[in-house]
Amino acid sequence: MSTSTAVRAPRTTATRQHDVADGREPAVVTRGLSKRYGRDRLAVDGLDLVVPAGSVFGFLGPNGSGKTTTIRMLMGLIAPTSGTAAVLGGPMPGAAGTVLPRVGALIEGPAHYGFMTGRENLARLDAADRTADPRTRAARIDEALARVGLTAARDKKARAYSLGMKQRLGLASALLRPRDLLVLDEPTNGLDPQGMREIRALIRSLAADGTTVFLSSHLLDEIEQVCTHAAVMSRGRLITQGTVDDLRAAVRGRLVVETPDAGRAALVLADLKAVSVQTTPTGVEAELGDLAPDVACAALVRADVRVRSFTTKGGSLEDAFVALTGEGFDVAD
Repeated sequence: MSTSTAVRAPRTTATRQHDVADGREPAVVTRGLSKRYGRDRLAVDGLDLVVPAGSVFGFLGPNGSGKTTTIRMLMGLIAPTSGTAAVLGGPMPGAAGTVLPRVGALIEGPAHYGFMTGRENLARLDAADRTADPRTRAARIDEALARVGLTAARDKKARAYSLGMKQRLGLASALLRPRDLLVLDEPTNGLDPQGMREIRALIRSLAADGTTVFLSSHLLDEIEQVCTHAAVMSRGRLITQGTVDDLRAAVRGRLVVETPDAGRAALVLADLKAVSVQTTPTGVEAELGDLAPDVACAALVRADVRVRSFTTKGGSLEDAFVALTGEGFDVAD
Protein backbone atom coordinates (compact mmCIF):
# COMPACT_ATOMS: atom_id res chain seq x y z
CA MET A 1 0.00 0.00 0.00
CA SER A 2 1.22 3.48 -0.70
CA THR A 3 0.52 6.63 1.23
CA SER A 4 1.50 10.22 0.75
CA THR A 5 2.23 12.76 3.43
CA ALA A 6 1.34 16.42 3.45
CA VAL A 7 2.62 19.03 5.81
CA ARG A 8 0.99 22.24 6.93
CA ALA A 9 2.96 25.44 7.24
CA PRO A 10 5.06 25.31 10.44
CA ARG A 11 3.17 26.79 13.37
CA THR A 12 6.21 28.06 15.22
CA THR A 13 8.85 30.67 14.47
CA ALA A 14 12.14 31.70 15.98
CA THR A 15 10.39 34.52 17.80
CA ARG A 16 8.10 32.15 19.67
CA GLN A 17 11.12 30.22 20.89
CA HIS A 18 11.95 33.08 23.26
CA ASP A 19 8.92 32.13 25.37
CA VAL A 20 10.75 30.02 27.96
CA ALA A 21 8.80 28.77 30.93
CA ASP A 22 11.50 29.56 33.47
CA GLY A 23 12.09 33.06 32.12
CA ARG A 24 15.77 32.54 31.28
CA GLU A 25 17.24 33.95 28.10
CA PRO A 26 17.73 31.37 25.31
CA ALA A 27 20.84 29.22 25.54
CA VAL A 28 21.67 29.75 21.86
CA VAL A 29 20.62 32.53 19.48
CA THR A 30 21.90 32.94 15.92
CA ARG A 31 20.99 35.72 13.52
CA GLY A 32 21.77 35.42 9.81
CA LEU A 33 24.58 32.97 10.64
CA SER A 34 26.37 31.91 7.46
CA LYS A 35 29.50 30.00 6.56
CA ARG A 36 30.96 29.93 3.07
CA TYR A 37 33.85 27.73 1.97
CA GLY A 38 35.51 29.11 -1.15
CA ARG A 39 33.35 30.75 -3.80
CA ASP A 40 30.82 28.03 -4.42
CA ARG A 41 30.02 26.20 -1.20
CA LEU A 42 27.61 27.91 1.21
CA ALA A 43 27.51 25.40 4.08
CA VAL A 44 25.20 27.44 6.33
CA ASP A 45 22.93 30.11 4.87
CA GLY A 46 21.36 32.83 7.02
CA LEU A 47 20.55 30.68 10.04
CA ASP A 48 18.16 32.16 12.62
CA LEU A 49 18.12 29.62 15.41
CA VAL A 50 16.87 29.92 18.98
CA VAL A 51 17.45 27.18 21.57
CA PRO A 52 15.27 27.70 24.67
CA ALA A 53 17.01 27.47 28.02
CA GLY A 54 16.28 24.21 29.79
CA SER A 55 15.17 22.43 26.62
CA VAL A 56 16.41 19.21 25.08
CA PHE A 57 16.88 20.50 21.55
CA GLY A 58 17.15 18.09 18.62
CA PHE A 59 19.14 19.30 15.61
CA LEU A 60 18.07 17.41 12.49
CA GLY A 61 19.14 17.46 8.87
CA PRO A 62 20.14 15.22 5.97
CA ASN A 63 23.68 14.75 4.74
CA GLY A 64 25.34 18.08 3.95
CA SER A 65 22.64 20.14 5.65
CA GLY A 66 25.12 22.24 7.65
CA LYS A 67 24.56 20.84 11.13
CA THR A 68 28.18 20.07 11.94
CA THR A 69 29.35 23.40 10.53
CA THR A 70 26.78 25.15 12.70
CA ILE A 71 27.95 23.33 15.82
CA ARG A 72 31.55 24.24 15.07
CA MET A 73 30.60 27.91 14.82
CA LEU A 74 28.60 27.75 18.06
CA MET A 75 31.61 26.26 19.86
CA GLY A 76 33.99 28.88 18.46
CA LEU A 77 35.97 26.29 16.49
CA ILE A 78 35.45 28.20 13.25
CA ALA A 79 34.39 31.79 12.59
CA PRO A 80 31.24 32.58 10.60
CA THR A 81 31.48 34.29 7.24
CA SER A 82 28.61 36.56 8.28
CA GLY A 83 25.90 36.83 10.92
CA THR A 84 26.13 36.35 14.67
CA ALA A 85 25.94 33.55 17.21
CA ALA A 86 25.41 33.98 20.96
CA VAL A 87 25.88 31.07 23.34
CA LEU A 88 24.78 31.49 26.97
CA GLY A 89 24.56 35.22 26.29
CA GLY A 90 28.11 35.56 24.95
CA PRO A 91 28.99 36.34 21.32
CA MET A 92 30.99 33.55 19.69
CA PRO A 93 33.80 33.11 18.97
CA GLY A 94 34.80 36.27 20.85
CA ALA A 95 33.44 35.15 24.21
CA ALA A 96 34.74 31.58 23.99
CA GLY A 97 37.03 32.07 26.97
CA THR A 98 34.16 32.85 29.33
CA VAL A 99 31.43 30.78 27.68
CA LEU A 100 33.09 27.44 27.02
CA PRO A 101 33.83 26.63 30.70
CA ARG A 102 30.03 26.52 31.11
CA VAL A 103 29.60 24.19 28.13
CA GLY A 104 30.18 20.46 27.90
CA ALA A 105 30.60 19.07 24.40
CA LEU A 106 30.93 15.74 22.65
CA ILE A 107 31.44 16.55 18.97
CA GLU A 108 32.29 14.15 16.13
CA GLY A 109 33.08 11.32 18.52
CA PRO A 110 35.27 11.17 21.62
CA ALA A 111 39.07 11.39 21.46
CA HIS A 112 41.07 9.82 24.27
CA TYR A 113 44.54 8.46 24.91
CA GLY A 114 44.40 4.72 24.39
CA PHE A 115 47.36 4.02 26.69
CA MET A 116 45.55 5.69 29.62
CA THR A 117 42.73 4.24 31.66
CA GLY A 118 39.31 5.80 31.64
CA ARG A 119 40.00 7.40 34.99
CA GLU A 120 43.40 8.70 33.88
CA ASN A 121 41.90 10.26 30.76
CA LEU A 122 39.37 12.14 32.85
CA ALA A 123 42.05 13.20 35.33
CA ARG A 124 44.10 14.67 32.51
CA LEU A 125 41.12 16.63 31.19
CA ASP A 126 40.16 17.86 34.63
CA ALA A 127 43.72 19.01 35.34
CA ALA A 128 43.62 21.11 32.15
CA ASP A 129 40.67 23.06 33.56
CA ARG A 130 42.21 26.00 35.43
CA THR A 131 38.96 26.57 37.32
CA ALA A 132 38.78 23.00 38.66
CA ASP A 133 39.68 22.42 42.30
CA PRO A 134 42.32 19.62 42.37
CA ARG A 135 41.26 18.68 45.92
CA THR A 136 37.89 17.42 44.66
CA ARG A 137 39.15 15.96 41.38
CA ALA A 138 38.86 12.31 42.38
CA ALA A 139 35.27 12.76 43.53
CA ARG A 140 34.31 14.54 40.29
CA ILE A 141 35.85 11.80 38.18
CA ASP A 142 34.17 9.00 40.11
CA GLU A 143 30.78 10.74 39.88
CA ALA A 144 31.13 11.32 36.12
CA LEU A 145 32.09 7.69 35.53
CA ALA A 146 29.18 6.50 37.63
CA ARG A 147 26.69 8.67 35.75
CA VAL A 148 27.60 7.02 32.44
CA GLY A 149 27.94 3.48 33.79
CA LEU A 150 31.73 3.13 33.53
CA THR A 151 32.68 2.61 37.17
CA ALA A 152 33.58 -1.04 36.61
CA ALA A 153 35.78 -0.15 33.61
CA ARG A 154 37.46 2.93 35.09
CA ASP A 155 40.88 1.22 35.40
CA LYS A 156 40.81 -0.41 31.97
CA LYS A 157 42.95 1.08 29.18
CA ALA A 158 40.85 3.20 26.82
CA ARG A 159 42.22 1.29 23.80
CA ALA A 160 40.40 -1.79 25.13
CA TYR A 161 37.07 0.06 25.29
CA SER A 162 34.33 -0.82 22.85
CA LEU A 163 32.86 1.95 20.69
CA GLY A 164 29.97 2.27 23.11
CA MET A 165 32.31 2.51 26.10
CA LYS A 166 34.35 5.19 24.35
CA GLN A 167 31.13 7.09 23.73
CA ARG A 168 30.29 6.84 27.43
CA LEU A 169 33.76 8.08 28.34
CA GLY A 170 33.25 11.06 26.04
CA LEU A 171 30.02 11.86 27.86
CA ALA A 172 31.79 11.52 31.20
CA SER A 173 34.36 14.06 29.98
CA ALA A 174 31.57 16.52 29.28
CA LEU A 175 30.06 15.93 32.71
CA LEU A 176 33.13 16.51 34.86
CA ARG A 177 31.74 19.88 35.89
CA PRO A 178 28.17 21.21 36.14
CA ARG A 179 27.25 22.66 32.76
CA ASP A 180 24.67 25.19 31.64
CA LEU A 181 24.76 23.77 28.12
CA LEU A 182 25.61 20.30 26.86
CA VAL A 183 26.27 19.84 23.13
CA LEU A 184 26.10 16.21 22.03
CA ASP A 185 26.79 14.89 18.54
CA GLU A 186 25.43 11.34 18.17
CA PRO A 187 25.66 10.53 21.91
CA THR A 188 24.25 6.99 21.59
CA ASN A 189 26.48 5.94 18.70
CA GLY A 190 27.76 2.41 19.28
CA LEU A 191 25.57 1.73 22.31
CA ASP A 192 23.38 -1.33 22.70
CA PRO A 193 19.64 -0.79 23.34
CA GLN A 194 20.10 -0.83 27.11
CA GLY A 195 22.93 1.68 26.89
CA MET A 196 20.81 3.91 24.66
CA ARG A 197 18.02 3.88 27.23
CA GLU A 198 20.46 4.77 29.99
CA ILE A 199 21.90 7.71 28.05
CA ARG A 200 18.41 8.96 27.22
CA ALA A 201 17.52 8.79 30.91
CA LEU A 202 20.72 10.69 31.72
CA ILE A 203 19.85 13.41 29.20
CA ARG A 204 16.38 13.77 30.73
CA SER A 205 17.85 14.03 34.22
CA LEU A 206 20.30 16.71 33.11
CA ALA A 207 17.46 18.71 31.58
CA ALA A 208 15.43 18.28 34.75
CA ASP A 209 18.34 19.84 36.65
CA GLY A 210 18.19 22.89 34.35
CA THR A 211 20.91 22.00 31.85
CA THR A 212 20.11 22.81 28.23
CA VAL A 213 20.94 19.86 25.97
CA PHE A 214 21.65 20.44 22.27
CA LEU A 215 21.45 17.04 20.61
CA SER A 216 22.39 16.13 17.05
CA SER A 217 21.34 12.62 16.11
CA HIS A 218 20.52 10.53 13.06
CA LEU A 219 17.99 8.54 15.12
CA LEU A 220 14.61 10.18 14.70
CA ASP A 221 13.13 7.84 17.28
CA GLU A 222 15.73 9.09 19.75
CA ILE A 223 14.78 12.71 19.07
CA GLU A 224 11.08 11.94 19.53
CA GLN A 225 11.68 10.15 22.82
CA VAL A 226 13.99 12.60 24.52
CA CYS A 227 13.71 16.05 22.90
CA THR A 228 11.28 18.82 23.78
CA HIS A 229 12.22 21.03 20.80
CA ALA A 230 13.78 20.47 17.40
CA ALA A 231 15.03 22.25 14.30
CA VAL A 232 15.20 20.86 10.77
CA MET A 233 18.03 21.85 8.42
CA SER A 234 18.26 21.20 4.69
CA ARG A 235 20.96 22.39 2.25
CA GLY A 236 22.36 24.83 4.79
CA ARG A 237 19.06 26.53 5.54
CA LEU A 238 16.72 26.27 8.51
CA ILE A 239 13.44 24.74 7.35
CA THR A 240 11.54 24.97 10.62
CA GLN A 241 11.94 24.89 14.38
CA GLY A 242 9.59 24.49 17.29
CA THR A 243 8.45 22.01 19.89
CA VAL A 244 8.53 18.37 18.85
CA ASP A 245 4.77 18.22 19.42
CA ASP A 246 4.21 21.17 17.07
CA LEU A 247 6.42 19.67 14.37
CA ARG A 248 4.47 16.41 14.54
CA ALA A 249 1.17 18.27 14.52
CA ALA A 250 2.20 20.06 11.32
CA VAL A 251 1.85 16.73 9.50
CA ARG A 252 -1.70 15.84 8.63
CA GLY A 253 -2.96 12.70 10.32
CA ARG A 254 -4.03 9.68 8.33
CA LEU A 255 -7.32 7.85 8.38
CA VAL A 256 -7.21 4.07 7.99
CA VAL A 257 -10.49 2.25 7.35
CA GLU A 258 -10.83 -1.52 7.01
CA THR A 259 -13.88 -2.32 4.88
CA PRO A 260 -14.94 -4.69 2.09
CA ASP A 261 -16.55 -1.66 0.43
CA ALA A 262 -13.33 0.17 -0.40
CA GLY A 263 -14.55 1.75 -3.61
CA ARG A 264 -17.67 3.21 -2.02
CA ALA A 265 -15.69 4.38 1.02
CA ALA A 266 -13.17 6.12 -1.24
CA LEU A 267 -15.97 8.02 -3.00
CA VAL A 268 -17.46 9.12 0.33
CA LEU A 269 -14.13 10.38 1.63
CA ALA A 270 -13.37 12.16 -1.65
CA ASP A 271 -16.74 13.94 -1.42
CA LEU A 272 -15.76 15.07 2.09
CA LYS A 273 -12.57 16.64 0.67
CA ALA A 274 -10.22 14.17 2.35
CA VAL A 275 -6.72 14.34 0.84
CA SER A 276 -4.89 11.62 -1.10
CA VAL A 277 -7.65 9.02 -0.85
CA GLN A 278 -6.31 5.58 -1.78
CA THR A 279 -7.75 2.09 -1.74
CA THR A 280 -5.71 -0.63 -0.06
CA PRO A 281 -5.95 -4.43 0.08
CA THR A 282 -7.97 -4.11 3.30
CA GLY A 283 -9.94 -0.93 2.69
CA VAL A 284 -9.05 2.71 2.22
CA GLU A 285 -6.62 5.30 3.56
CA ALA A 286 -6.66 9.08 3.34
CA GLU A 287 -5.07 12.15 4.83
CA LEU A 288 -7.62 13.88 6.99
CA GLY A 289 -6.62 17.45 6.21
CA ASP A 290 -9.27 19.58 7.91
CA LEU A 291 -11.80 16.75 8.01
CA ALA A 292 -12.87 15.72 11.53
CA PRO A 293 -12.65 11.93 12.10
CA ASP A 294 -16.16 11.71 13.61
CA VAL A 295 -17.64 13.42 10.54
CA ALA A 296 -15.88 10.94 8.26
CA CYS A 297 -17.08 7.97 10.30
CA ALA A 298 -20.70 9.17 10.33
CA ALA A 299 -20.67 9.74 6.57
CA LEU A 300 -19.34 6.24 5.92
CA VAL A 301 -22.06 4.71 8.07
CA ARG A 302 -24.79 6.76 6.35
CA ALA A 303 -23.52 5.52 2.99
CA ASP A 304 -23.91 1.89 4.21
CA VAL A 305 -20.15 1.29 4.10
CA ARG A 306 -19.38 -1.78 6.21
CA VAL A 307 -16.71 -0.45 8.54
CA ARG A 308 -14.71 -3.20 10.22
CA SER A 309 -12.21 -0.83 11.81
CA PHE A 310 -11.72 2.93 11.81
CA THR A 311 -8.47 4.40 13.10
CA THR A 312 -6.55 7.64 12.84
CA LYS A 313 -2.77 7.95 12.97
CA GLY A 314 -1.07 11.16 13.96
CA GLY A 315 1.94 12.37 12.04
CA SER A 316 5.35 11.27 13.28
CA LEU A 317 8.53 13.31 13.43
CA GLU A 318 9.82 11.19 10.55
CA ASP A 319 6.74 12.13 8.50
CA ALA A 320 7.39 15.79 9.27
CA PHE A 321 11.07 15.51 8.38
CA VAL A 322 10.46 13.85 5.02
CA ALA A 323 7.61 16.22 4.16
CA LEU A 324 9.66 19.30 5.04
CA THR A 325 12.91 18.31 3.32
CA GLY A 326 11.70 15.94 0.61
CA GLU A 327 14.63 13.71 1.55
CA GLY A 328 15.39 10.54 3.43
CA PHE A 329 17.25 10.80 6.70
CA ASP A 330 21.04 10.61 6.45
CA VAL A 331 22.93 13.05 8.61
CA ALA A 332 26.50 11.84 8.36
CA ASP A 333 27.90 15.27 7.59
